[in-house]
Amino acid sequence: MSRNTRTNLLLLAVVAVLAALPLVLGLGDGMEEPFTGSDAQAETAVEELRPGYEPWFAPLYEPPSAEVESALFALQAAIGAGVLAYCLGLRRGRRQGEARAAGRAAGTAGPGTAAAGGAETAGAGNPWGGAAPDARAAAEASPAGGDPGAAGDTPAPASGERGGGGPSGPGGRPAA
Repeated sequence: MSRNTRTNLLLLAVVAVLAALPLVLGLGDGMEEPFTGSDAQAETAVEELRPGYEPWFAPLYEPPSAEVESALFALQAAIGAGVLAYCLGLRRGRRQGEARAAGRAAGTAGPGTAAAGGAETAGAGNPWGGAAPDARAAAEASPAGGDPGAAGDTPAPASGERGGGGPSGPGGRPAA
């Protein structure tokens, strides 16, 4: 079992224990509504301590019923979960992209690409993976369309010669 799997299982167990603990310990016994929200409990406490208390301001929107309030809360939770899932997915995607780029830079095929030595080589001239359609042909062809006298086809200068001389001598003049 990998380290990440153990960590995830441990966190899942902790969450399950925290959810079951109030039920097992009977923390809601003796209350009229044992598991109300903290806002409702605070309102009840204020009513008991100062019966004539007037709030400083009123809510901007008062839902018409408890069902609408519950639906709005569920919508808020869903939007929050969506944003969190998007951020985690974006982070994972960036990490995978960096791993693929590092694999291509090292000359190995990254996950999701063809194996090295296959028909297509990962990253060989094509940013989307795979070889460019004419990569081999372009590498073998001379720059001037195969003209033997083109600059790309001249042999490297021998030792002692200046660059560009080749067999015909410096400056393109025949050797004497």
